[in-house]
This record gives sequence, structure tokens and C-alpha cells, in this order.
Amino acid sequence: MKVILRNPKREVQVAGGRRVKDVLRELEIIPETVLVIRGDTLVTADQMVTDDDTIELRPVMSGGSASRDAPRRGPPRARRAVK
Repeated sequence: MKVILRNPKREVQVAGGRRVKDVLRELEIIPETVLVIRGDTLVTADQMVTDDDTIELRPVMSGGSASRDAPRRGPPRARRAVK
């Protein structure tokens, strides 16, 4: 089976006929850190893959920073009185 990895981009060959989570374990990839895609379909860790399959592993991205113009969350800060 062909596995296409992103970040950095590379391709590896591994044996199919097993669950996705077993393929990820062999590649030392934590399942929660990637999306597994076969064709145009997301594949779960418990689904089987075959020797004829090609799967792509895309890293899960999250986060970002708040804009300075975005409203603040939480209670407003107390201000000191100016004398």
C-alpha cells in the first residue's frame, strides 16, 4: 500500500490488509495528529486498508492568534484611577 505523508512530503510503502491504526503505529504516528484520506473519503483508525490502497496522511492543524481588533474575552481589567 502507498502512504503519502505531508510535512515533509514523502511516500512510503507498507503492507495492507490491516486497520489504519496499525499502519499508523508502524509509522510511529499518533492517530489524533493526522487525517487519513483514501481518495476523497476520510478513513477512521478502525477501518481496514488493503495492499491496493493509497492513503494520504495530512497533519491536523489548529490554533492561531486573536486579532488585536477582536473583542476581548473574559471580564474587563480594572483600571487605576489617574490623579
